[in-house]
Amino acid sequence: MTDTIDDDLFEIPAPTAGECDFQVGDHVVYPHHGAGVVKSRAPRKVQGEEREYLKIRILHSDMTVHVPCDQASSVGLRRIIDEETMRKVLGVLEGPCTDMPKNWNRRFKYNREKIKTGNIYELAEVVRNLATRENEKGLSTGEKQMFTRTKKVLASELMYALEKTEDEAEEYLDGILAPPADGAPQAIAPADADDEVDADEAEAELALQD
Repeated sequence: MTDTIDDDLFEIPAPTAGECDFQVGDHVVYPHHGAGVVKSRAPRKVQGEEREYLKIRILHSDMTVHVPCDQASSVGLRRIIDEETMRKVLGVLEGPCTDMPKNWNRRFKYNREKIKTGNIYELAEVVRNLATRENEKGLSTGEKQMFTRTKKVLASELMYALEKTEDEAEEYLDGILAPPADGAPQAIAPADADDEVDADEAEAELALQD
């Protein structure tokens, strides 16, 4: 079943004229949800007000998002990255892990804020860092869910940028993130004491991503 979201965000700055140039068939990226295709651009009446909306189909999650055309830039809607940007993203994914807070809650919020920017380099950094931590120490339940979700979002854009199928894009990304083959499997170190978190609190944090 396809989910549908009407994206009327609150307190968004007034748009500038002519900023919405997305057309039917364009491959676009919607932050938090991933890459998709503009299926239509047409007026819709919502809460008594008629506005022009972009109907975007997010393939990997089987979701349809309706975004007001005059808010496209404000919500971070953008086109799929080009070849040069793709090379830079791959460079981030293959780079070393950067320092993150040791405390689970602070680390989760730190990564969540990066994801919320909609910047693909920030997203790639989060994916890379979580992959590295998973290989070295393992991830908490909340972080595992964040890792799975961010990989899906990133892979959905790689799918279009590299002209791959959804499965091929995910396999390609997993191959980049795989730890170096050095013989014996790497032991998982015990979780840090600061990583312990109440399950209810983890769920509450995850809910704040949406």
